[in-house]
Amino acid sequence: MFQKFILKKLLGSKLKAAGMNEEQIEQLLEVISKNPDFFKKIQDQVEAKKKQGIPEQAAVMTVMREHQAELQKIMGGVQK
Repeated sequence: MFQKFILKKLLGSKLKAAGMNEEQIEQLLEVISKNPDFFKKIQDQVEAKKKQGIPEQAAVMTVMREHQAELQKIMGGVQK
């Protein structure tokens, strides 16, 4: 519960600025809180690519593509 609150505070404004509504934000935070190790692995890989000089957006897209199947599986359980 506390972890979800912290995530919402940290990511909420960025996600709203990106055009996500409250329901979408809640769904995303739920997925992250249920799969923290997976999302930590993604974060670590993005950080490693950034240290190699790759811009953040390109690093995120590359890592997300590498884990596309896992992400679809995780997100598939959330879709209505």
